[in-house]
Amino acid sequence: MDKQVKDKRTAIMDAALKLFTERGFHGTSTAQISKEAGVATGTLFNYFPTKEDLINSLYFEVKGQLSKSMGKEIEAQSTFQGKLRKIWSNLINWGVDNQEEFLFVGQFCSSPYISKFTREEVMKEYVFLHELVDEGIKTGEIRDFSADLTISMFYQGSRAVVNLLLDSGHLQDKNKIIEDGFQIIWRGLANN
Repeated sequence: MDKQVKDKRTAIMDAALKLFTERGFHGTSTAQISKEAGVATGTLFNYFPTKEDLINSLYFEVKGQLSKSMGKEIEAQSTFQGKLRKIWSNLINWGVDNQEEFLFVGQFCSSPYISKFTREEVMKEYVFLHELVDEGIKTGEIRDFSADLTISMFYQGSRAVVNLLLDSGHLQDKNKIIEDGFQIIWRGLANN
């Protein structure tokens, strides 16, 4: 992909992220996205034939970024609890550092505009998390709850922590709040 094509696509994606987060799917027109991106509406349609294609591409890209961030340095952790703590910390720090993306994922994670195909492809990026939870259950580190439920509760708990940090201005206490949040989750999961 040449630089000009990449720049236009990136501009469209950035504009869509901003506008979808601010105005929602129905409140955002392709004309608004084109204007915000500084491209012609026809150019937008060259990259994304429909608004649904655009939101699915954006969702896939943002969730991929989140997955990569969550998985950073987990192999350096020697214990199951350490790996889970690292994923937790990575997830929350990503949310604090990428507020628009964080809001977008929360806003559109249950959206009917995200296709089944996109959801299935995105979940391939999170196999490492499912494998870790399955390992924790198998070794008796955590309780034998549904892996999907465990991951959902983990994610929703992290959203609460990110919202607390962003809404309350407690960023100076970020590390303590991240650890306290992890302890709440861990005590609910730990098999002891």
